Parts: sequence; structure tokens; C-alpha cells
Amino acid sequence: MDDQTVNKCLVTGSSGLIGSEVVTFFSNQGWEVHGIDNNMRRDFFGPQGDTVWNRKRLEKEFPGFRHRELDIRDRTGIAEAVGEIAPDAIIHTAAQPSHDLAAGRPFDDFDVNAVGTLNLLEAVRTTCPKSPFVHMSTNKVYGDGPNRLNLVEKELRWDYADPEYANGIGETFSIDQSMHSLFGASKVAADLLVQEYGRYFQMPTCCLRGGCLTGPNHSGVELHGFLSYLIRCNLERKRYKIFGYGGKQVRDNIHCYDVVQFMHLFVQNPRCAAVYNIGGGRENSISILEAFALIQDISGIEMSYEYIDQNRKGDHICYISDLSRMKEDYPRWGITKDLKTTFVEIYESWIARKSHEPKRS
Repeated sequence: MDDQTVNKCLVTGSSGLIGSEVVTFFSNQGWEVHGIDNNMRRDFFGPQGDTVWNRKRLEKEFPGFRHRELDIRDRTGIAEAVGEIAPDAIIHTAAQPSHDLAAGRPFDDFDVNAVGTLNLLEAVRTTCPKSPFVHMSTNKVYGDGPNRLNLVEKELRWDYADPEYANGIGETFSIDQSMHSLFGASKVAADLLVQEYGRYFQMPTCCLRGGCLTGPNHSGVELHGFLSYLIRCNLERKRYKIFGYGGKQVRDNIHCYDVVQFMHLFVQNPRCAAVYNIGGGRENSISILEAFALIQDISGIEMSYEYIDQNRKGDHICYISDLSRMKEDYPRWGITKDLKTTFVEIYESWIARKSHEPKRS
């Protein structure tokens, strides 16, 4: 796709971590960016999940950014917005992202994650079916299947025992016969819908099955936002709760900047029904205990924590994304932000927010 002719981008969840990074990147590229966000994260997680501060930051930095207070569950509203904007690219990042919350609010979870995605897909199909549609999916579509792999327990982390998983989990890993959590199940539904619209209607769609997505503009809370919340706890000297697995559970963390770099490459050269695992890969993988050591080294503050000998249902013991397919299809893409850089950015962001922003009620 020629950047010269593509100048309108529609971003859902535009006040969130990935969405705000999309707004920033495409605005800087000279695109007309339209955001959809109704601050549902505050409803899900309370005042600490509020993203209004991020929306205001975007509106201040990018006067051309156009925000719409719209719920993706509003089928008529979404259809009207997509029809009015006629975007040249759609980046769908809005979601209910928590395992625990989904169990208590299953209808809200499914309506946001699955039905909201269907509303967008159908609106795009009837208005601008040739526009690339990028969906922020999740590695939770694989359920707890990765936990059945042969694992080895090391001093500070779990790891894969079999050489075939040295690079991590690939896209052909089964999504069946596993516990997903209700959140994982709703995201599976959305993931399959995005693939089906790609195959059935020959639309340029892409599912990005994210590992731990992170960055300085995350409103991290206990139920979602691993690194952001952990670093915030360290800064505030707040006790962090470890849920099971000895604190040795591993996640591969990818900076939101690197996620959006891939999105841009896909928009430039889209495929139908593409599926990619996107994360930090082995180089950016870290356990909770290893994360404690790294943030203590950065902040000089000892980590306070308590251990709860019960893991969250469906939680991964070790998850590392195999990035081989992404790099093969898009060789210009790669990880540019290492873990130390990412930690420092998040830490400095929390300090800046606490120092310069008024308290959010």
C-alpha cells in the first residue's frame, strides 16, 4: 500500500497503551488519525485504570488528532463512525484485558472483546473492505496449553526443556483442549472472526497474538499490566503479590513502539488472514523474580512482595513468542527496545506522572 494515498487511520482503544502509541506514530507520519475510546478501562479497573490523562496528552501533542467518545459495543455508532471516516487503515486495540475480571463480568467481557470486534469488522467490510485491519489479539488464545510442554525449573525462572521450543511458541501451536479463562475464550472468538473475514471476504486482516505488551504510557493495575504495575509498586514501596509458580513464571515483553512498527509494515504490505505471535522473544523474556532484581537496580528501592501459593487459572508458567514467522514475512522488522531501556522508560514515566499531573479521582 502506498503511503502517499493512505492518510486516514482509525484506532480503537486510542487512550490505552498500544492505541496511544499508534496515534503518536501515525500522527508523526502525517496521517489523519481518528481515535475511539470511552475510558472503559476505568470502569473495569477503577480510578487507577483511568486513561483520560493519556487522551488529554494526545490531544495536546497532536492538535489534528480526532477523538470520539464511543463504545465499540455500539453497533450503530461504530457503523456510522466507520462510514463517516472511511479509514485507509484500522488498528483495533480496544479490549477487556483481564482474566480475573472476565470471570466476574462475562457478558461485558464477551461483548467488548468478541461482539465489539464483529461490529468493527462488519462496518469495515461494508465501507472500506480493502483497508488493512490489524487486530490486537493475545497469546491467551493458546490457553494453558503451553503449560503442558516439558519445562525445567531454574534458579530464577522456568524454561522450555525441549530444543524445538528454544525460540518459543509458534503460530501453529494448538488453541484446543486447554483452559483459556473466559477472557481467553472471548479473545479466541475475536481472533477467529478477524481471520474469517480475511479468508471469506478476502479482506486484508491481521491478528497479532501479543505476549506482554508494555511501555511508558501504560495505566498498569494489578489485574493487567505486568511490568507497569510491578514498577509502580516498587516506586511507591507497595507490596506486590506473586500468584504461584514460585515467582519464576516467564513472559516475553515487547515495547509498544516495536509493536506499532510492525503494524505500520503490515499496513504498507498487507496480507489476508495473517496471524503472528508478537512479543519480545527470548531476548526480552523475564521472570517476576528477575524483574524484581532489574527494577531494584534501576530505582535503588528494595521490592516489597508477598507470595500467594495459588496461580491464576489458565496462567502461563512460561511463555515466549517465536518471532520467526514475523521476521520471515517482514524482514525489516525487529526488536529495537531491550528490557533495560523499557524498564527505565516505564520507571521515569511513573515518576513524571506523579510529579506533574493532578490526582485523578
